[in-house]
Amino acid sequence: MRLSKLASEIAESPTLALNEEARLLRERGEAVINLGIGEPKNKTPIAAILSSGAKLSSGEVKYTPPDGLPSMKKAVIRYTEENYNRLVAPENVIITNGAKQSLYNIFYSILNPQDEVIVIAPYWVSYPEMIRMCMGIPVIVTPEDGTFTPRFEDIERAVTSSTRAIIVNSPNNPSGEIYPPELIGKIAEFCERKGIYMICDDIYHKLTFDRNVAVPAYSLTKKDVDDSHIIVVNGVAKLYGMTGFRIGWVVAPRQLVKVMTNVLAQTTSCVSPIAQAAAEGALNGLQSVVDALRLQIQNNCEVVLQEMKTFHGARLIPPKGTFYALPDLRAFNNNSVEVSKFLLKKAMVVTVPGREFGMEGHIRISFAGSVKDITEGVARIKWALDSTSPNEIYIGDKKMVRDWL
Repeated sequence: MRLSKLASEIAESPTLALNEEARLLRERGEAVINLGIGEPKNKTPIAAILSSGAKLSSGEVKYTPPDGLPSMKKAVIRYTEENYNRLVAPENVIITNGAKQSLYNIFYSILNPQDEVIVIAPYWVSYPEMIRMCMGIPVIVTPEDGTFTPRFEDIERAVTSSTRAIIVNSPNNPSGEIYPPELIGKIAEFCERKGIYMICDDIYHKLTFDRNVAVPAYSLTKKDVDDSHIIVVNGVAKLYGMTGFRIGWVVAPRQLVKVMTNVLAQTTSCVSPIAQAAAEGALNGLQSVVDALRLQIQNNCEVVLQEMKTFHGARLIPPKGTFYALPDLRAFNNNSVEVSKFLLKKAMVVTVPGREFGMEGHIRISFAGSVKDITEGVARIKWALDSTSPNEIYIGDKKMVRDWL
């Protein structure tokens, strides 16, 4: 069978693969705990359910404009004004099948073959693969000081005449780090001055802890949206726990939105009107659901931090947002893939290797689930790796004895 070389070289999504492995283990009756999935456990907000239900009941479920329903765009315009203090026009907004499609369409619309995109490590696993799929080159900038915050000088040094964009994800998946306003401001000013796009993946922008704030790049530039090189990506998946509805959006200069609309029209045609109605309901409904989820996630984060205090050999920089932690386990093994496989085999816990995020020696733990799963999951990881932890543990109804340390 002859296949595309470009497509064949695209790596499998490790998070989706691990989620499938966890599902198969559960079907076999194994007491597996999934700390790999980036998905809140809350129910869909009632406003979203009612809005999508009304659309479905109408029977008018047809094609929509490729750039999104006018009512959905209006909800995004209002959201942008309230959260970014920016007035934008409908021509500056495009609705997509999830923020993931937003990012892919941006890369497809701005990159020519061999163009470069600066990607800051740790990074979301799909960034480099999406860039390669669009025949671009990801250029990774990794903090050298043991933190998850890059120096602006290192970002600036990585820029060449081939650089088309810098992608910024703050709060950051997988580390939970929030970049300081000074850094965001320097990147924004640099991109505006150089004519480079600053792609802001803001999908977690309200999931922050302890009064930390993810300062939007729009607040640090005086240019209006059409003259700016700042692009904002957002969606309902994380803030509202609506991962299955697949609704994202982009706010950008209208010339770029027009090109992205053509790309979307020639690929998926449009976005489901039922899903758009649900997203409208979420955006226009009571926003207390977002704060309730944030408080739940913050409580889960505190549980993780408390459990990690007794984990000898592990180092964890406390997350400031998202629902991920990225502990450094190099004291046990530098190979994060081996660590994740070991933890799944011995402790029945799913984690994601840090290598996939550009942070070898770390693993990503999601604390989006229940407190019970978080507590038991971290306890199992400690039992498997930390020789000072108890030698015996129950995994499900099986008593396990550690015999490898």
